[in-house]
Amino acid sequence: MSDPSLDIVEEQLNESLQSLEPTQRQRVYRKVIMAALGSVPWVGGFLNAAQTYREEASQLKTDQLQRQWLEEHRRKMQDLAQDLEQVVARLQSLGSEIEERLESEEYLALVRKAFRAWDESDTHQKREYIKKLISNAGGVSMCPDDLVRLFLDWLVRYDEAHFLVIRQIYQNPGTTRYRIWEAIHGEFPREDSAEADLFRMLIGDLSLGRVIRQHREVNYHGQFLKKVKAPRTVSSGTFKSAFDDDEEYELTELGSQFVHYVFSDLVTRIENAPD
Repeated sequence: MSDPSLDIVEEQLNESLQSLEPTQRQRVYRKVIMAALGSVPWVGGFLNAAQTYREEASQLKTDQLQRQWLEEHRRKMQDLAQDLEQVVARLQSLGSEIEERLESEEYLALVRKAFRAWDESDTHQKREYIKKLISNAGGVSMCPDDLVRLFLDWLVRYDEAHFLVIRQIYQNPGTTRYRIWEAIHGEFPREDSAEADLFRMLIGDLSLGRVIRQHREVNYHGQFLKKVKAPRTVSSGTFKSAFDDDEEYELTELGSQFVHYVFSDLVTRIENAPD
């Protein structure tokens, strides 16, 4: 006699997969779905383990640890199916003109990389960013695929704390570290606190990764102008504050494109796309 709870697991899994099953006219989306599923390493193991567990359960040879593993991955499978449905729905809303792009090996490679990153993500919000990026990359090619791959690497590397800083600089170009911290946290900690060290690290990570930079003036040709050295003043005897209010920060061009692909709605990008 089979385990009723396992029947529920199998039924829910089948419903999730069947809801993704495209019609014959939508074979292009089947390729996108299979590329995503094939890139997540535990999917095949889950399907095999579910079948094995069902056979053993009928013989009363069940294992609690195996059952818990299946239950955990059943929830992950439901999340994966739901997010794939949303990506496909966004792509379908753009019409048939993008089908050639979606069927290309270049885009399918991006899908595989995106869903490997999806599987490694530890927050729902980061998975939302990944879904939006891969949908935008399929809808309109506004930057080379090499940059989309770079943006996926950034989504894996950076945490929500980094994205909070990016959003503040995007919304307020020329803002300072003082104003960034004030907008996010309000109260200021001591300079030698763990919070101050973490904030220094966030700014350093994003600066080193060429996502943000200190504001620089440029000439007509886009060349950066050297700063005029200020006259020397008497030293205060202390190092520059983690919450300095003098140096202004802005997104780099890479950072601006990252924000556009990851944080902007796909509809906005389509409306602004060239014919």
